[in-house]
Amino acid sequence: MKHNLLAIDASTEALSLALHFEGNTLTHFEVCPQQHSQKILPLVDTLLSKANCTLQQLDGIVYGRGPGSFTGVRIGVAVAQGVAYSAGLKLSGISTLQAMAQEAIKEKGCNEVISAIDARMGEIYLGHFIKDAQGNAVAKQNEIVIKPDTITGDFNGVSGVGTGWQTYADDAKRLNVSTIDSISLPNAAYMLELGDIAFAADNTVSAQDAQPHYVRDTVTWKKLPGRE
Repeated sequence: MKHNLLAIDASTEALSLALHFEGNTLTHFEVCPQQHSQKILPLVDTLLSKANCTLQQLDGIVYGRGPGSFTGVRIGVAVAQGVAYSAGLKLSGISTLQAMAQEAIKEKGCNEVISAIDARMGEIYLGHFIKDAQGNAVAKQNEIVIKPDTITGDFNGVSGVGTGWQTYADDAKRLNVSTIDSISLPNAAYMLELGDIAFAADNTVSAQDAQPHYVRDTVTWKKLPGRE
């Protein structure tokens, strides 16, 4: 890893940050639902202080672009934009599904991974990844939102990570997906290397152009009785 980067992800129940500076990496990961907005900026300051560096000394910011909680994704993107704008830094958005696949490849030796995040309303966000020649997760197909009971096929030998497979364990079993329960939420630590690849390829954007990737563009709300 060559670039000095700060990674931020608030897209799910987990809040995670990671900082790579001059060969050293610092990380923070905690599950803290509905506390992201209060904790995220103080944690950025804490990591920078521990690394004895300033934002201006970094090469850029990496952010979890989604999919995930609409509110969480927006918080993460907004903070990344604000931090990058204040320091004149470029950004790169990393898929939360890809980050979990990256962790499975790096930590569990997986070659093929299907990442699934519980999308509520009976659906999951789904991403299918394979290990490339450099040992990193690359997408095999576009990410989708889908009802798990409509997925067909035999995924024997494919590893499954994320809350989606834990929520819909029967479908994981039906599809022969080998679930890894220890990887359930995205971790910014595994966005760093993917971000480093993006920065090396100049696959970056300016602060005003950073965008979330919700996958689900519209939400169908069930009306409450008497609220039509």
